[in-house]
Amino acid sequence: MAKLILDNLKEFNTYEGKTLPAGEWITITQEMINDFAKATLDFQWIHVDVEKATQYSPFKKPVAHGFMSVSLLSKMLGDLIQIKSVKMGVNYGLNKVRFPNAVLVDSKLRLHGKVAAIEDYAENGVKVTWLCSVEIEGADKPACVAEFISIMFE
Repeated sequence: MAKLILDNLKEFNTYEGKTLPAGEWITITQEMINDFAKATLDFQWIHVDVEKATQYSPFKKPVAHGFMSVSLLSKMLGDLIQIKSVKMGVNYGLNKVRFPNAVLVDSKLRLHGKVAAIEDYAENGVKVTWLCSVEIEGADKPACVAEFISIMFE
């Protein structure tokens, strides 16, 4: 899908309550899972031991950490929308995070997002609540659903 490109926060304000275009697919590789394990120090075998996961896991292959899908939200949103006047954005928090489905290695994920709320923040910013659902290609349930909150400054 084409990225939504807006000039400024005034134009972005017109998107409150609207659904964004679906994102591009991202393939979750074993290397990404291993790198996430290194960054978080979570080396549970179901994520990083391919042989053991293949033999003993109910999924028969390694699965990504649940928090990996949450960590991808910033990148996925950045791939969906660009606001030219924004100089900086920061993560503010998360609400109602759930992981309804496991993400198996080599799965493809994409974001479905909606701009739930936009509030003024400080002199030149907005606080945005995004409704996010991370789809797994071919799966009935998403990898992650969350209310993601960010702040953007012009």
